[in-house]
Amino acid sequence: MAGIKLEVVSAERIVYSDEVDVVIAPGIDGQLGILPHHAPLMTTLTMGELRAKKANEEFSLAISGGFLEVRPDRVIVLADAAERAEEIDLARAEAAKLRAEERISHPTPNLDLARAEASLRRALTRLKVAGRRKRATQPKV
Repeated sequence: MAGIKLEVVSAERIVYSDEVDVVIAPGIDGQLGILPHHAPLMTTLTMGELRAKKANEEFSLAISGGFLEVRPDRVIVLADAAERAEEIDLARAEAAKLRAEERISHPTPNLDLARAEASLRRALTRLKVAGRRKRATQPKV
């Protein structure tokens, strides 16, 4: 089966660029599956896990929102921020999760609740993506 070119770009760098068989993205209305020859489309992405499959391999990226455009020959993701699973520092993500949970459970008068909740969602997404890679690299028993 012919693939489709996936390009994931953030303001800082090209995070991923290669041909894949399927892209699954966190759209604002739910998960979006893109296969080769998909109809042209442009949509907003929410914070979450962007997954792609190439042959028998699946990989994930943590993205913090952005835009997705489907063209006849490629899928372009313009992400607010994006990290590959292997780039995520598990200890740092876990610490961010605990800080966000603490802020939410013990609010102060000047707490920006929406910002604290976004921090928690970002940390949970990063942990999920990093955890998926960790499970994929463990030997099968």
